[in-house]
Amino acid sequence: MQLNRARILLTGASGGLGQELARQLAGAGAALLVAGRDHARLSALAASLGAGAGCVCADLDRAAGVVALAGAAHAFGVNVLINNAGVGAFGLLESQPWPTIERVLATDLVAPIHLTHALLPWLKAQPQAAIVNIGSTFGSLPFPGFAAYSAAKAGLRGFSQALRRELADSQVAVIHIAPRAIDTPLNSEAVNALNRALKSRSDSPEHVARQVVAALRRGDGEHHFGFPERLFAWLNGVAPSLVDRGLANKLALVKQHSPSP
Repeated sequence: MQLNRARILLTGASGGLGQELARQLAGAGAALLVAGRDHARLSALAASLGAGAGCVCADLDRAAGVVALAGAAHAFGVNVLINNAGVGAFGLLESQPWPTIERVLATDLVAPIHLTHALLPWLKAQPQAAIVNIGSTFGSLPFPGFAAYSAAKAGLRGFSQALRRELADSQVAVIHIAPRAIDTPLNSEAVNALNRALKSRSDSPEHVARQVVAALRRGDGEHHFGFPERLFAWLNGVAPSLVDRGLANKLALVKQHSPSP
């Protein structure tokens, strides 16, 4: 896709990756409608992107928020939807309160499907359009301590694959992006401590945003970022029992760093 012809709705724009994505996409010539829950940060971001940018404060966990954002997207003339909004929750499943689990599933899986459903007729009517879903390595390599998050991101990957196949006879590209850990304030100190203990690598928002922009330009389907994480994700698909045994050796560290109930 030629980004100087793209009019993009970007959710989760007030977060670390979202802000960097907005800047890089605007720098490539795209027009941005940024969305999120933090009105002050969204307004400041939109102002920094130039006169053509807009912002909408909306809670996509609520039907009214989806309706409001879909209406704003129509008015803006959106032809690209980037489902970037997400939340994390590190902890053993039995120790997490149900509202925390419910919020992860609602924000990371239900909300992007709901917004895509609301905008799909509009996007199909465009000469060229794209839907970009920002997933995670944990969607292909489910990890102990992240059961709800892994479930949501695995669901988002499955949704992306099915929708891509469903829209194969249309002009709408469906792109799924699966980065490994990203250095953003979204990570709690417990998550950062676990990553240090596991010697897990992470990428900067700038690095991940560059790869997302490149994937959108190409318009092709599925991308896993980071090595060796993408190798382990592949291995989990063909020999999950091997990954089971490997991660069993990490379980004591996960439990050690998991927040107490």
